[in-house]
Amino acid sequence: MAISVDTVYQRVLALANKEQRGYITPQEFNLFANQAQLDIFEQYFFDINQFNRAPGNATEYSDITTMLNEKISLFKDRANPTYTNGFFPLPSDLYRLGTVHYGAGTFDDKVEAVEVNYSDLPYLKSSPLISPTTSRPMFAQEENGLEIFPTSITSGITLTYIKKPHSVKWGYVVLNDKALYNANTSINFELHPSEETELVFKILSLCGISIGGELYQVGTNEDMKNIQQEKQ
Repeated sequence: MAISVDTVYQRVLALANKEQRGYITPQEFNLFANQAQLDIFEQYFFDINQFNRAPGNATEYSDITTMLNEKISLFKDRANPTYTNGFFPLPSDLYRLGTVHYGAGTFDDKVEAVEVNYSDLPYLKSSPLISPTTSRPMFAQEENGLEIFPTSITSGITLTYIKKPHSVKWGYVVLNDKALYNANTSINFELHPSEETELVFKILSLCGISIGGELYQVGTNEDMKNIQQEKQ
């Protein structure tokens, strides 16, 4: 379901040439392509918050919310971190933590841990009725990762999380002073296929900052038109 980085680059070049705004180098494209992908990805979460807060419009926005969740689902992942120096390190590609589960066996056999603040731990630990146990685990998050309570837990942790999109790259080889696409060194976009057109226009907008105002305006106008159509 990946979006071809070569297809997007060729469309960007075609539109840039049509506007006679100059050539976009592979290095420039890769830089702007990664920024565009991240912008679109992060916008998903702002949009979901916006639509979820809209009063009295559940039916009107239900399809959009479903669509956004479908796009985000491409980035859902799980990890089984290894206990290190008292903590369970978070994945290097983590964008947002989902849930923390503890136990043996399959994921469905594990019990979900509850997140707590360090400031609440003395109170929680002092009460036998609410103190953390292996059947009622808790966790606190800090720079080193997750600390699980009770601290006797040193394995069996599974995390669900939203990962960040990986870096995009239009790979190439130079032949007769011309950059030719190399699929072996290229990395496609991770976004949902429906985002291809928006990627093109976002990249055009970003390229326009250095190439010229007219191309920036073309990209921005088309980008805004796309967003408005999606939210109608």
